Amino acid sequence: MDADHRLDPAPRVRRRTFLDYAFTAGLAALAGAVFYPVVYYLIPPKSKEITHESIVAAKTADLAPNSGKIVPFGGKPAIVLRTPDGELRAFTAVCTHLACTVQYRQDFQHIWCACHDGHYDLHGQVLAGPPPRPLAEYKVTVKGDDVIISRG
Repeated sequence: MDADHRLDPAPRVRRRTFLDYAFTAGLAALAGAVFYPVVYYLIPPKSKEITHESIVAAKTADLAPNSGKIVPFGGKPAIVLRTPDGELRAFTAVCTHLACTVQYRQDFQHIWCACHDGHYDLHGQVLAGPPPRPLAEYKVTVKGDDVIISRG
């Protein structure tokens, strides 16, 4: 009977070995749960952007001097401004630092990103803060009462 026991083809898994495997699997699951969102944030998935060459962004009566309006333009927001001098301008509303949405601050008379206190002038150029590049500018055309913005 001793010889039969030694020739048993199915080796038993010891409790310590099982616990080692279970602990390793748990650590791997924890690492995946922690690092997946980090990687997903740093390398976002490619999305199909809806592209429009031009849109009617506002009515001229909706934009008083020294005001701005955020409008959807394709898959990203745009900001349409009427400067204190009455000039119409449009830019992407996506901050060049970490892609937060910018807004027009009437009290500062410039474009401001609340996420990290980035400031842009009325030409989209960086005034202060962490943004590395100016905002992309869009072409503005007025046809009748419509304010039309277009790329390029």
